[in-house]
Amino acid sequence: MAAADQPLALNTPQEAGAMLAEFIHRHPGLMILTGAGVSTDSGIPDYRDGDGAWKRKQPVQHNDFMTSMEVRRRYWGRSLIGWPVIRNARPNTAHHHVAELELRNHSRLVVTQNVDRLHQQAGSCSVTDLHGRADEVVCMSCGYRCKRDEVHERCVDMNPGFEQYSANAAPDGDADLDVDFSQFLVADCPCCSGILKPDVVFFGDYVPRDRVHSALDTLKASDGLLVIGSSLMVYSGFRFCRYAKEWGKPMATLNLGRTRADSLVDLKLNAGISETLAVTLGQL
Repeated sequence: MAAADQPLALNTPQEAGAMLAEFIHRHPGLMILTGAGVSTDSGIPDYRDGDGAWKRKQPVQHNDFMTSMEVRRRYWGRSLIGWPVIRNARPNTAHHHVAELELRNHSRLVVTQNVDRLHQQAGSCSVTDLHGRADEVVCMSCGYRCKRDEVHERCVDMNPGFEQYSANAAPDGDADLDVDFSQFLVADCPCCSGILKPDVVFFGDYVPRDRVHSALDTLKASDGLLVIGSSLMVYSGFRFCRYAKEWGKPMATLNLGRTRADSLVDLKLNAGISETLAVTLGQL
């Protein structure tokens, strides 16, 4: 049986928390990278299962969104269901534990792959939204910017009846809704009639270079890297593990399931996130 096919040992929060506390004692100034697993207890679903495989259809692709009105109709139509789930979510104990790590000077920067802004709501001050923020919308032609709720309400007004549908939400404000969207009216930019897009990095697009370089500068100055709640299957997050390995930075992962960096890290913890962080904070 190949190593990747063998069952992954599950750590108890007590043992995982103790090992993570020891890791932080030895490497007190960390950059923290978080993923969807941090927000699942807030009711926001994640993308992948414990083996890193997709749980649902892959999210919308950037090029498809920009070139296809059909794709934009489907995205904004499903967002009438999916966006309120993110908008109404509240930070869970994992977010508050991460904020506490910053208060105790153990977090130099939180780089989050999530677009829900829950780290900020929980009190974390030094946060980089690697993939952008779902609560704002930007025009791809003139740069006009507004709150997501404004576009949401415009779409509701333009498409009476669509809010009657129900479906499972996706992590990025999308939803698993399969109906006829051919008559759905999309809200365009009020300034130039350009394409409005959530200010997030869709799959197939690139994270802004200055955002990446700034985070890498912090990683280089940190004592180590702690990954929480991410399978690291997307390269935009995995790259930080690659650089940490190249620069000799100690790495720890806290995630339920496998990660792409399992062979690179110094400490791999397969345990519940909130429970483990609670034990860790109690021992720092």
